[in-house]
Amino acid sequence: MVSPKPQAIFLMGPTAAGKTDLAIELVESGRCEIISVDSAQVYRDMNIGAAKPDAETLRRAPHWLIDICDPSESYSAVRFRNDALTIMESIRLRGKVPLLTGGTMLYFKTLVEPMAELPGGDAEVRAELADTLSREGLPVLVAELLQVDPVAHARIDLQNPQRVQRALEVFRLSGRPISSFWAEGVHDGKGNLAAKAVDQFPFELLQYAVMPTDRKVLHERIAKRFHIMLEQGFEAEVRRLYERGDLHLDLPSMRSVGYRQMWQYFDGDFDYSTMIEKGIVATRQLAKRQLTWLRGWMPMDVLDTTQTNSIRYASQILSRLN
Repeated sequence: MVSPKPQAIFLMGPTAAGKTDLAIELVESGRCEIISVDSAQVYRDMNIGAAKPDAETLRRAPHWLIDICDPSESYSAVRFRNDALTIMESIRLRGKVPLLTGGTMLYFKTLVEPMAELPGGDAEVRAELADTLSREGLPVLVAELLQVDPVAHARIDLQNPQRVQRALEVFRLSGRPISSFWAEGVHDGKGNLAAKAVDQFPFELLQYAVMPTDRKVLHERIAKRFHIMLEQGFEAEVRRLYERGDLHLDLPSMRSVGYRQMWQYFDGDFDYSTMIEKGIVATRQLAKRQLTWLRGWMPMDVLDTTQTNSIRYASQILSRLN
């Protein structure tokens, strides 16, 4: 039975899993247009470390939602939802299928499960929290979160300082637990997709996850890609950002994996070889979180690009389009 809704494709997966080649195959079929779902690729001048498509790739397969912000700006999941839905509708009107591909799982989630608008960032509050973190350590902030928002304490990654600080920042700015904002949306703050949200979403979703079944293969790809980034000039790219003078590690752009570790190297926190090690480890940890999220997402088709080539998978996906 053909759905009355227009179709859209989600092509999700951890970093370095091999999503790009498959996405290009789909675009070159003439049926799809790509919308990038990547919280680093939205920023200008962050090309190598964000694994942004090069000029030749963009010529073959133009991407929406890359290079739309300066690194000094904050780009939120709520803003992504608004931008993506507008672009999806314009793609539909051109008779094409929106193909949303990337590894920022929060963006996929927020697109389908709208959340209440959270308070914006506040430099003074963030400085206070950062000072507490520096002087007293993360356990003190975690204890405060348990006191003011036990629901968030039970759900967020308590080993992630940014998540803990953001939850406390929201409470200090609004006087409300961040979990109360979650409750105003149709999601629950976890990775569980509400059936109600899917029913209300204006597109029929065809969902795929590019997930190598062998974790060792993914780890090898991540290490190889990090070294390739260095060969391509990643250090010089971050150095230019570092020397601007208006950027810092509290910004979402500079918290991106790889950029943060290179920035800390410039700050003298560790040497070059340690930076490489920490950058690879952080990327592997990101991939692990992405895989965990995908396992908790709604049913989807899993594509293992270590077993089957992109052309075959593209044909499989295209056969499902109306």
